[in-house]
Amino acid sequence: MKLQEFLKKVNWKESDIIEYKGEEAMNEVKQNWDALKYVKEQTEAICLEAVKQNWNALQYVKEQTEAICLEAVKQDWDALQYVDKSIFDNTVEELTLE
Repeated sequence: MKLQEFLKKVNWKESDIIEYKGEEAMNEVKQNWDALKYVKEQTEAICLEAVKQNWNALQYVKEQTEAICLEAVKQDWDALQYVDKSIFDNTVEELTLE
């Protein structure tokens, strides 16, 4: 029985059994950006590494920053669908006031 079949049978998700932290998290993300969804304690550096590999990683970033979002959007405009618009609120207000 494959892992996915087992998890479905016991009504679990991969995230219930896989969790990366610290240095291990960075190493896993360097090998595969998709591992970001299993990183419990995300840092900007870990998220940026994942997004540099593939803009789709943005959907798994828990706390987006302007730098992370801009990196994703530079790769593909489709990344905008995952951008938390609230991180740019201050930027828009600053542009409006000038």
